[in-house]
Amino acid sequence: MSRDVEQHASKVPEITIVFWIVKIAATTLGETGGDTVTMTLNWGYLVGTAIFFSLLVIFVVWQILVDKFHPFLYWATIVASTTAGTTMADFADRSLSIGYAGGSLLLFACLILTLALWYWTLGTIAVESVNVPKAEVFYWAAITLSQTLGTALGDWMADDTGLGYEGGALVFALGLAILALLYFWTNVSRVFLFWSAFILTRPLGATLGDYLDKPVKGGGLALSRPIASAVIGFFILGCLLLLPQRAGQHPARANVAGVSRR
Repeated sequence: MSRDVEQHASKVPEITIVFWIVKIAATTLGETGGDTVTMTLNWGYLVGTAIFFSLLVIFVVWQILVDKFHPFLYWATIVASTTAGTTMADFADRSLSIGYAGGSLLLFACLILTLALWYWTLGTIAVESVNVPKAEVFYWAAITLSQTLGTALGDWMADDTGLGYEGGALVFALGLAILALLYFWTNVSRVFLFWSAFILTRPLGATLGDYLDKPVKGGGLALSRPIASAVIGFFILGCLLLLPQRAGQHPARANVAGVSRR
């Protein structure tokens, strides 16, 4: 690979079905892992948020410092963001009494503002362009906000609407199916579809995680949170080992390679 090609390589993975499988598993792990610390260990939402947000900052800085895409580092950062998102959303919704609906609206506004600033600053919010530090900062800020928003949305759908965890998961799965149809059968912006799907996979994972570890009387399966987290973690590790991922292509890289992305 030439130097010109390498410098345009994205530092995020190519968006494939494997990406979405691992993403949903990571968001489910974020829910069970976050609940393990805040509920099973009873350390509380504030301490849990401090722990996981600190880990997130460490992984994001590490991710920015490396010069190319590293699958294990990338997904460790995603898991840190989704776990931090779980504890931050729970802290805001429950400890600060903002509520699921209020928290969701606030987080949605923050996410839209972040994406708007990203677009205004760099001219694109396409994930394939994430290969410079400024883009990476915006990317991980948007990722973390979308993860936190997804937690609040999942809790709102499961608890406040009366649909429960199974019903909530079905609603978000249906939303993702609609986005898939739009992807394959329309010319709707791929950037819009990506961020919409990224947001919806989080509450899907959150409701699945809640379904696994919440009490039976609350509509869950009452599985051990640490054991569920370990099983999901090994599943993600297996996916990364058996289904290797490669970096997504920056548009300039595709042009160098002589491949059209139209």
